[in-house]
Amino acid sequence: MEITLSTTIGTIAYRQPPLSFPLSRRQILLHISATTTSTPSTKTTSTSTQWPNSKTTRGRRHSKDYLERQDAILQVIQSTDLDSALQRLGDILKTQDLNVVLRQYGEQSRWKELTQLFEWMQYHGKASASSYSSYIKFMGKSLNPVKALEIYNNITDDSIKVNVFICNAILSCLVKSGKFDSGMKLFQKMKQDGLSPDGFTYNTLLTGCIKVKDGYATALKLYEELKINGLQMDSVMYGTLMAVCASNNLCKEAERYFNQMKDERHSPNVYHYSSLLNAYSSDGNYKKADTLVEEMKSLGLVPNKVMLTTLLKVYVRGGLFEKSRELLAELEDMGYAQDEMPFCLLMDGLSKAGKLDEARSVFNEVKEKGVRSDGYAHSIMITAFCRSGLVNEAKELAKEFETKNGRYDLVMLNSMLCAYCRAGEMESVMQTMKKMDELAISPDRHTLSILIKYFCKEKLYLLAYRTMEDLRKKGYQPDEELCSSLIFYLGKSGAHLEAFSVYNTLRYSKRTMSKALHEKILHILMAGRLLKDAYVVVKDNAGLISQPALKKFAVKFVKFGNINLMNDAMKAVHASGYKIEQGIFQTIMSRYISQPEKKELLLQLLNWMGGQGYVVDPTTRNLVLKNSHLFGRQLIAETLSKQHVMSKAKRS
Repeated sequence: MEITLSTTIGTIAYRQPPLSFPLSRRQILLHISATTTSTPSTKTTSTSTQWPNSKTTRGRRHSKDYLERQDAILQVIQSTDLDSALQRLGDILKTQDLNVVLRQYGEQSRWKELTQLFEWMQYHGKASASSYSSYIKFMGKSLNPVKALEIYNNITDDSIKVNVFICNAILSCLVKSGKFDSGMKLFQKMKQDGLSPDGFTYNTLLTGCIKVKDGYATALKLYEELKINGLQMDSVMYGTLMAVCASNNLCKEAERYFNQMKDERHSPNVYHYSSLLNAYSSDGNYKKADTLVEEMKSLGLVPNKVMLTTLLKVYVRGGLFEKSRELLAELEDMGYAQDEMPFCLLMDGLSKAGKLDEARSVFNEVKEKGVRSDGYAHSIMITAFCRSGLVNEAKELAKEFETKNGRYDLVMLNSMLCAYCRAGEMESVMQTMKKMDELAISPDRHTLSILIKYFCKEKLYLLAYRTMEDLRKKGYQPDEELCSSLIFYLGKSGAHLEAFSVYNTLRYSKRTMSKALHEKILHILMAGRLLKDAYVVVKDNAGLISQPALKKFAVKFVKFGNINLMNDAMKAVHASGYKIEQGIFQTIMSRYISQPEKKELLLQLLNWMGGQGYVVDPTTRNLVLKNSHLFGRQLIAETLSKQHVMSKAKRS
């Protein structure tokens, strides 16, 4: 087996074909030798490896201690009882030796032993920064971000916690697991704690921007930040940034970065051209796409399958269906159309352009040629039939797929569900849901979102709310637009408490919420007399709520709200910058007078008013003095006098 060594800063990274488990003694020793004996000046000229009881390895003599450690590594890796092996050999092995075993477990996806060894290393003080970095990286590979985050958060050594390799590993883990928002928040905290991000850090986060809504805005901030930090963009970063532009349909921005990259003497490769071409596909700009492909060919770069399929997408979206057919034929001749995707692009474009018969013709071609299909072609045609009002044909096609394949998958069922919902076919919607239950196929975020929209369309708002609850319980992040619509409909139908529940679902999802949503839910809560909940919204978001809405809240709360919370509610309103009117204070005093046992609250309010520059007007003052016997005449007189002095001092 040939091993290729490549020098990195202070380390040697090796690349070789993945090993199968169980490993032979010779394979493991070759692996160990590559990771423990190489130096930056090492040149590999032979694949021969000496056995551990030999006096030399790669022409170098080793001590007895070194050879014992190599044999111990081998025994630990091959052991079926890790606890026992570590009990026997743990004292012999150094941290770097244990790191070799750790990486070996990770590469072989032996997650149980990986975690078991890492925890043993932590307990015995043998975990280094490299150990943390490797373990967190492999937790990301196993899609276990919760465990990786737990390990990171439990690091007590500040210098290790801001080690750039460890930080990169945990951020990469979160991004790969679809937890980009959590990754960005952690990144901000890392910087506050002393992290100095490197190019890999920023490229990792830029990659996360590709799949999130409005990812370009975040990507632009990262791009500006890395320049401020004195880091230089490389070709990989430019490629990632262009991919972000493409995913956000930003052609001009993608072009700008492409040209900027060339101006900085970075040579674009197929990936860069493919990203720019994908940006052109958003609006079907086939002229620029053709020019780009010709430029690429002139540089000696050969378009690959992905790029040619993207070019097909450009033609389809540009309405060049004949040219699309010609390119599809070329893809077939090159062996690039063995699966259904290129055909599906053309079918989808034709059906959306109202050319149903032509789309059907391409679909029949897929079946006749035996093109490998996962059901996507059927999904497109089912949707096309429903869009054209041919619901029965859509149902027949769904039955055909089930008969031929003997199964449904979630993608297929979601497509059917979406098509039936659009057509308003309630019976078919229910049958599709029943089919999912029968096949034990669990609905995903897309399924539940489709149903919520459909139930709202059919004015089944409480059913939509229960579906939203299912979405939350399954741990899916709710979409703000969907939540906002549901909140509006629930409020309109009088389901105020349910509307507030959806608001809280969105609020605790850690997503950035629209400012207008806070005021929207405030009006709904006031309409339902849920004033305690309304107070919470005002207290947490007073600065985001308009003055008229705050006035309406204050008036309603002092009339109908919990008397014990009136003072707190007024403080929250005042904190927003709103000047509380005298009529509101008069209503509060009237309520306190009606309940003399609230004496302390009355006195607290009067004292607070003076400190904020408020003075009761003559009418309210006379009302309080008239009923001062209920609270103590002397005390009330002193408090009102003190209020006047404090207010005067505040104004001066």
